[in-house]
Amino acid sequence: MHLYELIRFTLRVRTPAQALPRLQAALAEAGEGVSLAGCWLSEIGPQNTVAVLRGFTSNDARQAERERVLLAPDAFGIGEFVLDQQIDDYRLFPFLEPLAPGKHGPFYELREYNLVTSGLAPTLEGWHKAVGPRTADGYSTVYAAFYATSGRVPRYLHIWPYASLEQRLDVRTRAVQDGVWPPENSGPQLKEMNSVVYLPAGFSPLA
Repeated sequence: MHLYELIRFTLRVRTPAQALPRLQAALAEAGEGVSLAGCWLSEIGPQNTVAVLRGFTSNDARQAERERVLLAPDAFGIGEFVLDQQIDDYRLFPFLEPLAPGKHGPFYELREYNLVTSGLAPTLEGWHKAVGPRTADGYSTVYAAFYATSGRVPRYLHIWPYASLEQRLDVRTRAVQDGVWPPENSGPQLKEMNSVVYLPAGFSPLA
């Protein structure tokens, strides 16, 4: 599976606890060829934000599900709580395989970078060389990385699970000190960098 979407909801204050059970039920109604990869609630960053990552077996499956979502009166069952909703399409980096469902967190950092116009190809090349050393024993795993195929492009998304915030700081510091991260030639490709740390919803396949 290499086609994905990231849905981000901004919810009204103090409504996530009410919204998440409804969202869980609504996500189970997705059509054939759609799979839930993860669902998280923001912990550090913009508050009351829910992120949903879904994968698709084909472009047809993704388009059919998008049409269903757009035409349904309340496709995710949480319309009364939603202040903002955004859906972005992504393609998996060709040399990566996402981690299997399971407990990898509980802290998941979603990092999204806007690139210069010609920045995607050098970014992929740099990641291809560097991601192996960065995810070797002694550092930490990456869930996956994806490049956007809709909205503001080029940009890419990478998702990193950590057992604790202390582990995150330790690993990131040592990776830089040891020279295994960031990927070579990555700096000139970057325009903006955004990061949000999430915790998994109770029903998230990535916990």
